Amino acid sequence: MSNEAAALSGTEPVQDRSHAKKAVNAQIAKPAAADAPEVHALIAACPPLDTNSLYATLIQCTHFAGCCAVARIDGKVAGWISGHRPPSDDETYFLWQIGVHPDARGKGLARQMLANILARPAQTGVRRIQTSITRANEASWAVFRNVSAWLDAPMHEELWFDQARHFGGQNASEFLVTIGPFSMPENPV
Repeated sequence: MSNEAAALSGTEPVQDRSHAKKAVNAQIAKPAAADAPEVHALIAACPPLDTNSLYATLIQCTHFAGCCAVARIDGKVAGWISGHRPPSDDETYFLWQIGVHPDARGKGLARQMLANILARPAQTGVRRIQTSITRANEASWAVFRNVSAWLDAPMHEELWFDQARHFGGQNASEFLVTIGPFSMPENPV
């Protein structure tokens, strides 16, 4: 699974996107199976995100719904986060993908979705966020630097999946990014 974690071209810093005048009024919830086709279409509209299969999106929307979020604006899917809690590390939330529709970018929607996920009882005890990012995905690096600032937590990176050794030269190397430890802010959004 490639983690081109955020297809948010033109991303502004998280702290700048949170101003009330730019905030977007979205309904954020756990996804359901019925959301999968719209989520899959949103992912396809957010390169460089891996589209994977509709079946994979259905699994995320059902088996991993507690770790994912779908955002709707005026009834239409405008944002998506997928992730999970690694079985071997119950203090970590692994964020796989963030996709925000081009019309909803720059309004703090990614942060609202992440705050929604982290505030859920199922995420109690999370002290770190991890993701993986290719070196060239500048939008993702910007998003996660801003998440690090928002959570007032350090951010570390290390080579995780190597282009030659793990991807057989077919994909760029993925760097594991860890943000934390952190405590959720009192006002998470």
